[in-house]
Amino acid sequence: MQHPTRDEIQQSLTKCGLKATHQRIVVLEAVAELHGSHPTAEDVFQRLRPANPTISLGTVYKTLDTFTETGLLRRVVSEGGSKRYDANTMTHSHIYCSKTKEIVDFEDDELEQLLLKFFSERRLENFEIKGFSVQLTGCKVEPDKKISITRVSK
Repeated sequence: MQHPTRDEIQQSLTKCGLKATHQRIVVLEAVAELHGSHPTAEDVFQRLRPANPTISLGTVYKTLDTFTETGLLRRVVSEGGSKRYDANTMTHSHIYCSKTKEIVDFEDDELEQLLLKFFSERRLENFEIKGFSVQLTGCKVEPDKKISITRVSK
């Protein structure tokens, strides 16, 4: 995945109605650089601290919250309630390993269609679905191997 340029980040912020401050730009850059790991606020803070010694952890938290409220990021809650952040805002799901704390993205059109069909055939009172995400939680069988999902032939 190619990381967005600083100009692209500034445009994204402006498009969401946010002022493109230095702190917002560097936080969004750090999340993009750490994307595959679904970073916590602490991960982002540690990434930023050497080049931005005046940024506080509180600022990172507030900025990440602002980004999730405006749709620039998605919040992923892992086991134990830990908040992690995802730069991929498209519909997708996650596989979470409770041993290694890894979160892996996966997309499956068939699963999405199945969920849409399921809810279209039921009455959900006083609730409008705007999106959904499935999170599989478990443990890696072989800790040194990468988590992956592949379709098995029928």
